[in-house]
Amino acid sequence: MNISDTKATLSFSDGSKSIDFPVYKGTIGPDVLDIRKLYGQTGTFTYDPGFMSTAACQSAITYIDGDKGELLYRGYPIEQLAVNADFLETCYLLLNGELPNKAEKDKFVETVTRHTMVHEQMNFFFRGFRRDAHPMSVLVGTVGALASFYHDSLDINDPAQREISAIRLIAKLPTLVAMAYKYSIGQPFVYPRNDLSYSANFMRMMFGNPCEEYQVNDVLVRALDRILILHADHEQNASTSTVRLAGSSGANPFACIAAGIACLWGPAHGGANEAALNMLKEIGTADKIPEFIAKVKDKNSGVKLMGFGHRVYKNFDPRAKLMRETCYEVLNELGLHDDPLFKLAMELEKVALNDDYFVSRKLYPNVDFYSGIVQSALGIPVSLFTGIFAMARTIGWIAQWNEMIADPEQKIGRPRQLYVGATRRDVPSIDKR
Repeated sequence: MNISDTKATLSFSDGSKSIDFPVYKGTIGPDVLDIRKLYGQTGTFTYDPGFMSTAACQSAITYIDGDKGELLYRGYPIEQLAVNADFLETCYLLLNGELPNKAEKDKFVETVTRHTMVHEQMNFFFRGFRRDAHPMSVLVGTVGALASFYHDSLDINDPAQREISAIRLIAKLPTLVAMAYKYSIGQPFVYPRNDLSYSANFMRMMFGNPCEEYQVNDVLVRALDRILILHADHEQNASTSTVRLAGSSGANPFACIAAGIACLWGPAHGGANEAALNMLKEIGTADKIPEFIAKVKDKNSGVKLMGFGHRVYKNFDPRAKLMRETCYEVLNELGLHDDPLFKLAMELEKVALNDDYFVSRKLYPNVDFYSGIVQSALGIPVSLFTGIFAMARTIGWIAQWNEMIADPEQKIGRPRQLYVGATRRDVPSIDKR
């Protein structure tokens, strides 16, 4: 962060003294005004609901340019990482700032692989949940409970303990997500196997059973790996900000990640691919698409086109093209091109991409439109979509949390407010109320 020669001056129409604010430049992206002394010098706060114009931290992890449709992890474009790296290489990059060489990768993969099992007591923990419990509620509980098992890595001021906590979370999330699924369908838990890759291990824990050996399909494993890479981090979004805010109090990493999972559970954040798939089911068949599109264009209908457009990406979502390729690879591998739901999705994509109404508004298919289709094709139930998202995003949360702990400027989060309630008043006795 470099201070600019430019200063920002705040002047008041009531004749109060003007004050100057330093302006800082990042390596790329908008400049920021340093308003830390605003309250001390003026007695006023800024008002920014949703923090849409506020930089709450400095970070060197992820950069998004919504206008260009650009997503960089540590400077590397997402489209290159998704093609030339696997998920654990991406994890190493987000954690350490650089891609691993062969020796570094082998050591990292070995370390993660050796931590994929969860404590056997965790099996009994699951029995406390109803069988129909939502997987995200199970994940919030079980991830938070990890702090009960690893007292040796809760000192957040010890870099070595932070590192082992990061490894444990990356390694154990797939195991816990698969356990949540198995529990919900009444099947026995499948233990991880150290001879399989990260994503292959997850697929086996999800879909294997003790009755027969699970056959690893490299196309499907690669598809899952790409889903994880594309969702690994996304700058200071709601769940990442939640993890940072929880971590700013000194909470242990397991509690912070559980907080992030709870935030991700919200349908406005992690549930977008589920909403897109539900939309397709509501449309039903391809011949109903024109009727549906007409309702979308009618502002009074209340019908929304899910899985198109993005709050941050004002042009196109760079992850969508990659997810689209993966979508076609998976459908091709599984022979699902004639599946009614998938045919419907492809038809809706074609109609929207050729309709001036959507093109002029830059409502292009986003990553959620395709990822829901891919996950459904892989056999992952809709209720677990957000669990897969949490599994992917854990590395981003951990990298951001780690960066925050090491930042000397970090303080406990304490947003301010514009108070609009009653002014001071005295409490009357009960007979006078």
